[in-house]
Amino acid sequence: MSETKAMNLRFPDPEQRAAIAAAAKQEGVSLQEYILSAAYARATAVEQRFLEHFRESMAHSGAAFATGLDGVDRSAEERAAESRARQELELPGRGHAA
Repeated sequence: MSETKAMNLRFPDPEQRAAIAAAAKQEGVSLQEYILSAAYARATAVEQRFLEHFRESMAHSGAAFATGLDGVDRSAEERAAESRARQELELPGRGHAA
């Protein structure tokens, strides 16, 4: 079995390390645990923000698709072309994959 290794925590700024160590001590956890829990909290906050914006986007897209083409005033040419295409599909032997 391999021996578990501790996380290598190097801080270029000694004051930063001291501040983080003091915060970890105040929380009653190790420096490693404090840093990991802070990283986890940040990651889940980012995830929640992403999901919030994704839900807003889905609601917006859903509303746009719900209106469909009913709100679009098509030209007479477009309506005629759609009618011709529909009639061609309804002909016997047409509109089905061979």
